[in-house]
Amino acid sequence: MADFIKWIDGRSKLVKILFCLPVIDIIWGVYRLLLAIKDKNWARLVLAIIWIVIAGYLGWLLDLVCIILTGHIFWFRD
Repeated sequence: MADFIKWIDGRSKLVKILFCLPVIDIIWGVYRLLLAIKDKNWARLVLAIIWIVIAGYLGWLLDLVCIILTGHIFWFRD
């Protein structure tokens, strides 16, 4: 789990942008889910599950814009 998170964080901005494409964006959903599990944060876990189920339709666009502007996905950063 930690290896996957490190692997995603270590990718270039271009690869992160490619991960935002529709259908492939599920990678970011899994990333959110694993971050919540790793941090043992139940509220974020519920939000991650909701994101995977509901935001999959337009969530990729929000992730794309956030990565282009900030370098990371639309999610809680500590």
